Amino acid sequence: MITSPTMQKYLRLALLLSGTIATTMAFKDNTNYTPAIPVKETFIAGPAENYATYCSGCHGEKMDAFTDRNWKHGNKLTDLMKAIKNGYADEGMPAFAKTFTDKEIKELSEYILKGIKNVEAYNFDNAPVSATFKSDRLTVTLDTIATGIKVPWSMAFLPDGAMLVTDRNGKLYYVKDKQKQEIKGVPDVLAEGQGGLFEILLHPDFAKNSIIYLSYSKPKKANGKLLATTAIMRAKLSGNSLTDQLVIFEALPYAPTRHHYGGKMVFDKGDLYISVGERGNEQQNPQSLNDNQLGKIHRLKEDGTIPTDNPFKDKDGKATSLYCYGNRNPQGLAIHPVTGALWETEHGPRGGDEINIITPGINYGWPLTSYGINYDGKPITDKATAKGIKAPELYWVPSIAPSGMAFLTSNVYKPWKGALLVGSLRFKYLNLCYLDGNKVIGQEKLLKNIGRLRDVRVGPDGYIYVAIEEPTAAVYKLIPVQ
Repeated sequence: MITSPTMQKYLRLALLLSGTIATTMAFKDNTNYTPAIPVKETFIAGPAENYATYCSGCHGEKMDAFTDRNWKHGNKLTDLMKAIKNGYADEGMPAFAKTFTDKEIKELSEYILKGIKNVEAYNFDNAPVSATFKSDRLTVTLDTIATGIKVPWSMAFLPDGAMLVTDRNGKLYYVKDKQKQEIKGVPDVLAEGQGGLFEILLHPDFAKNSIIYLSYSKPKKANGKLLATTAIMRAKLSGNSLTDQLVIFEALPYAPTRHHYGGKMVFDKGDLYISVGERGNEQQNPQSLNDNQLGKIHRLKEDGTIPTDNPFKDKDGKATSLYCYGNRNPQGLAIHPVTGALWETEHGPRGGDEINIITPGINYGWPLTSYGINYDGKPITDKATAKGIKAPELYWVPSIAPSGMAFLTSNVYKPWKGALLVGSLRFKYLNLCYLDGNKVIGQEKLLKNIGRLRDVRVGPDGYIYVAIEEPTAAVYKLIPVQ
């Protein structure tokens, strides 16, 4: 592959000369032709081309992802120019003084600074000084609904006006009138790393059957090792305890890692959709369709059986639970209120968090394509897009670590109506996406520095509820200020 701009110039010149010779030979018997005069082409590479040619091999295709890092030698213009010109040979950074002119070094440094400024846009002020938050279109204040829930992972609204809230540490709470009561009978969970008790979801006919669903990290010992996987329990809520517990799904294979479980659930038209992360084994799990349920989204019936029209079949032609694949760590699922499409948020690596619209049978790319790079700064793949892989509707660089998501259809917040809400764990805010159909046409950062925002929901009353991890450890209701 030709990567040097100088070699590219000679290739263009060679092609131009060969075209001239062919044209001259074709018209040599025509007395009216004018011989072509070769024109020397001058190609001047800009900073983006120079980054792609000289920098992306070590730092990744996307400059924005590269700039999301700790800058050991400084991130000001003079610091960058010094690093590019002189290098840091002992650290593997070559010098480019003989490759670029001083003008090109400055332009490349200014180009990289744009990415740095994009990252700095997420460096909010210190913690909020009041419960009132102003945004471009609306001001809201926080009403405290529950406290003392260390990692409130998920919320569900009951017909009596109460809420069920999971604590990732392995507890389920009934919350009403700002008081909480623990529900007994939850499954045993492996509350290590990112593992624990995840999503709480009501059956579509909960008012009649009192059935709920819990996703969690299910432990298992094998050959002296403690393994875990993403599992779904179906149970009946009876007073302050769960009964008739039944595990209806276990993602195989179990793994020794303690991260990337997925664990989100949503119902649509009676079917249950489940997200499962790739458990940190991107080379084996997300692209494998043979007896591997990790790094994928699944579809089941409400009783745990498999719909016969699911897109993937086993070797005997029987439908499997797989609905799509190539997913890294899906942390949000929601049904679009108008189109009925399944939307998903997904954690990328360093850079490249995504919003996807899920289509059955489709490959979402991980790790063959990604807009991010590895946490050690090395590229994962040289492709952001590829044939046969569905590109995300939106990607975030830097990574915001998206969590729960919800579509806002309520008239309570008229300036925001129709928008998509996504929690941010890393930068501790609520991301609001303004939509035009399936296209995100604008974004706004709400509730800046509120804390690690784990879940967001729109309640039956039309109000937004957010769940914030410790040290805040609380659930809030957003009240518009007139």
